[in-house]
Amino acid sequence: MPGPPAGDPADRLPVAGGPVAVLANPTAGRGRHRALLPRLLEGLAGAGRPVRLLAASSPGEAEAACRAAVAEGAGALVAIGGDGTVHRAMQAVAGTAVPFGPVPAGTGNDFALDTGFPADPVAAVDVIASALRADRTHVVDLARMTGVDGVERWFGAVLAAGFDAIVNERANRMRWPRGPRRYDLAILVELARLRPRRYTLRLDGVPHDLDAVLVAVGNCPTYGGGMRICPAADPTDGLLDVVVAGRVNRRTLIRVKPRIYRGTHVGHPLVTSYRARTVELAADGIVTYADGERSLELPVTISAVPGALRLLR
Repeated sequence: MPGPPAGDPADRLPVAGGPVAVLANPTAGRGRHRALLPRLLEGLAGAGRPVRLLAASSPGEAEAACRAAVAEGAGALVAIGGDGTVHRAMQAVAGTAVPFGPVPAGTGNDFALDTGFPADPVAAVDVIASALRADRTHVVDLARMTGVDGVERWFGAVLAAGFDAIVNERANRMRWPRGPRRYDLAILVELARLRPRRYTLRLDGVPHDLDAVLVAVGNCPTYGGGMRICPAADPTDGLLDVVVAGRVNRRTLIRVKPRIYRGTHVGHPLVTSYRARTVELAADGIVTYADGERSLELPVTISAVPGALRLLR
């Protein structure tokens, strides 16, 4: 199995009885769980460990705070928020022995739900606290991607590298309108511009050149708050699922997209599914989105890393 990226303390064991570092995003899920934070921290403290709330005012600071906590010997790391918060915290514990607990408190909670945590934040904290008391962990796979410049990132759920990534990229560049309407407008703009792009896909070394409008690489089945884009993906099988929508026109994409919530889109004749340990993906002008977060520009190499994360479950 490939080793963890340079700089990650893979050989660092969590300090026995060490503090539980907590990354909390009070704005996740539009702040609807903000008032729950004291109760969630109290629940974690019930495991008999000191609880340390990490200070961060930006995604970059959040990731740095998690890395520092792990380097300083945290006994565990807990992320309270949505997939973005989980993704940032995950970078610090992937490939290490430090156990991790995702508490679903965001708009999209795909990784936490796909790996068996309750949807209710209080119930999820109860599961994590019970695992801490019993010193119990459950290992799952992660996906590690590497850019052409050697930069490495981990993701737990899904990497988007097609239409959805392009929409996210446009929405992030827009300054108006604010809120969900900005994303809706970005969809309309990109639908008007929809065209298949040429991708080079290598699956365990076997090349596939194809034209596609949507490419997703999944360690878990869902993204975007419950859309089952890679419905057969299993975060314990040591494999990545790749779902490709080929030369799909606007009308077909609009018609097929609602089926993604049920995972039945994979039965469409223009949708193809693959499975591999290593995925090499290239196309011009695509910035990928991993776990909903802006990530590396194509080309990238993505590898399934079995047992890369120890979940407190």
